[in-house]
Amino acid sequence: MSLLTKINLEKCPEHIAIIMDGNGRWAKQQGEVRLFGHSIGVEAVREVLKACVDLGVRHLTLYAFSTENWNRPKEEVDGLMNLMVETISNEVAELDANNIRLRSIGDKSRLPDACRNELNSAMDATITNNSLDLILALNYSARWEMVDAAKRLAQKVEAGLMKSEDIDEKAFSSEMCINDIPDPELLIRTSGECRISNFMLWQIAYSELYFTDTLWPDFKREDLFKAVLDYQNRERRFGQVSEQLKK
Repeated sequence: MSLLTKINLEKCPEHIAIIMDGNGRWAKQQGEVRLFGHSIGVEAVREVLKACVDLGVRHLTLYAFSTENWNRPKEEVDGLMNLMVETISNEVAELDANNIRLRSIGDKSRLPDACRNELNSAMDATITNNSLDLILALNYSARWEMVDAAKRLAQKVEAGLMKSEDIDEKAFSSEMCINDIPDPELLIRTSGECRISNFMLWQIAYSELYFTDTLWPDFKREDLFKAVLDYQNRERRFGQVSEQLKK
């Protein structure tokens, strides 16, 4: 029996973020090159996306490529970029058919032209869809995002559009890459690593963190349901005490 039957669909996270980790190690276990693991990891994305639709999740953010990933071997980076172009091209019709909107966060200026153009085309093709947002973090780092937000706020102050004393959490949040959706209630990281790796540091201030030893290519629907069940069994206090929540 699927774990889906045990989940309270009325209390599912509205926004789930995932650090997809373990593709390279999975490939090594199979005696394959790292890029093979990335290609198999695409199927895990499909599984999780379908599971999110079943749960009624509104926003799914996937950490696909960080600013630090440029430091990997050139052949792996080139292969990843080609894989992203191919995957986006192959999946856009399915996304559109399922009323899923593709969005992105990160500095797209450094992406290869083919990757950037395919991404922009897919986002334009799905822009009116509204059942679920699939947000790809590409050439993304949280520190980059926060520094960029600070620069834009400083420019507004210099231009006389706002005063420095007007800068608060709301103003800062409004300069994030995507500022029209709620922060993730649940952050999942696969592969057994227990760190955040420069991902959405501002937005996950009160996210529930879930770490699993499962490598990303092996992460299936039931693994996501297990994470959501774990989330639903936690008490989210936001700085309060348990007694206050029971009033």
